[in-house]
Amino acid sequence: MSKHDSDADVAFISALAELLNRNDLTELSVKREYGEADSLEVRVVKQSNIVQMTAPAAPVAPAAAPSAASSAAPIAHEDPAQHPGAVTSPMVGTAYLSAEPGTMPFVAIGAAVAEGQTLMIIEAMKTMNHIPAPRAGIVRRILVSDGNPVEYGALLMIVE
Repeated sequence: MSKHDSDADVAFISALAELLNRNDLTELSVKREYGEADSLEVRVVKQSNIVQMTAPAAPVAPAAAPSAASSAAPIAHEDPAQHPGAVTSPMVGTAYLSAEPGTMPFVAIGAAVAEGQTLMIIEAMKTMNHIPAPRAGIVRRILVSDGNPVEYGALLMIVE
């Protein structure tokens, strides 16, 4: 914090938070120079709730008591980010699952997609960026909600 810890700095930070909310930004970082060795660096971050939607699981028959061999085997893909079909955000912006409000989403859980097919749109700086499927497969999980902010590298979907 700066040596100028005053009401003006508090008002400046409040104005940055307001700017963040008014423009649907997720993060804002500013450095204010007061003099040679005196500055104020502010980073304002808005947290968003990530909603995770998954496809209904197929019915599973009751399992017998686990054997030593089966209990030692690791569960595949415990972390969705490590999944080979993970689709991550190439930018910071707002995720939209359909082309326009009230229209059908580009994809749904269980949908077959072709490589390059649009999965969603991420709006960044008033530009609509189509997010293509990195490969052909089936959409297994959608990990963002329509209209919510996303960060660079955020997990968006799983395509198997």
